[in-house]
Amino acid sequence: MSELLTVSEVAQILRVDDTTVRRWVKQGALEAVILPHVNERQAYRIKRETLNRVIGDPSAASAAE
Repeated sequence: MSELLTVSEVAQILRVDDTTVRRWVKQGALEAVILPHVNERQAYRIKRETLNRVIGDPSAASAAE
């Protein structure tokens, strides 16, 4: 099973603001799992493999095989 990261965790890894990560998800630039939510703000989780592909981590390719 894939590790799921929060928006804040992804933002910290990429050294960007949470808002930037949310914008990338909404624009389709970053694939995310949308969680059911009660609050006004949509909740997302990003798979570790997706993040690895985005940052060009060579171990992501071997993990997918």
